[in-house]
Amino acid sequence: MTDKERLQNVQIVVSDLDGTLISDDGSIGEETKKLIKELHKHGVLFSFATGRLHSAVLNYAVDLEISNPVISLDGCVIKEFPGEETIYESFIRETYVKKAIKYAENYLLNIALCHSDAIYYTEYNSAIPKLLNKYGAKYKEVHSYNNYLGNTLEIVYAGDVKESIEFVRDKFTFPNAFGCTASFFRSQRYSGIYYLEIRRAGSTKGKALKRLLKYLHINPEQAVVMGDWYNDISMFESKAIKVTVANAIPELIRMADHVTENTNNNNGIAEFLDMLLSAKKRK
Repeated sequence: MTDKERLQNVQIVVSDLDGTLISDDGSIGEETKKLIKELHKHGVLFSFATGRLHSAVLNYAVDLEISNPVISLDGCVIKEFPGEETIYESFIRETYVKKAIKYAENYLLNIALCHSDAIYYTEYNSAIPKLLNKYGAKYKEVHSYNNYLGNTLEIVYAGDVKESIEFVRDKFTFPNAFGCTASFFRSQRYSGIYYLEIRRAGSTKGKALKRLLKYLHINPEQAVVMGDWYNDISMFESKAIKVTVANAIPELIRMADHVTENTNNNNGIAEFLDMLLSAKKRK
């Protein structure tokens, strides 16, 4: 159980979305909404740290009446809300974007360029909207990638030839490329489909959390982080209070200061938020 005095000093809660704050049907529980808005009256900010694109979190920010920066695309972007002022963006070098497109053409792989506002694909990559599971993202078909090389936050490949995607992965890792990270994984929805995500190195939720807290002049000890999945581990390595839901991976459960009794589908996060609000009221 988290120390009550420490809870009284909390100034911000930063939560993952999918699998944590929102249920599998994409909704936020009414009790959770109520608690977040009540905590705001007691001086507690609320923000997101999600793998979604920035454009795919705006409806949740509106619903919760958030008025502070949010973290998107696993730390690649930090933007104010409401408004579009950018605090941090991590773009991939254009030379690498061109290189990625060339590999896709040579090895017949589907490729898409992810920007903060949308995921761009061409007619030759028309399977992208079906293959990519990017919750809430806007997909835009364009005639050519030429006008979208800049401002690329993530390059995504999808294909059924594992060896080809592994070859490309190796081309975007040291010593063949500098300043990039490449994540290769198998699809859970489509049998025989593999994905490769390429980003600029140093883009993690944990590093984005540090940037956000510095921008807001909040000490890590005065923050709460919430998550359920592997991409949340870097946030759980901070000095913040760590909260996870019952459906979280074992690694996060071991790292957590508090584990909710319920899952994301049963308003699990509300358990901790209620405890936090009670501590704030006693301050």
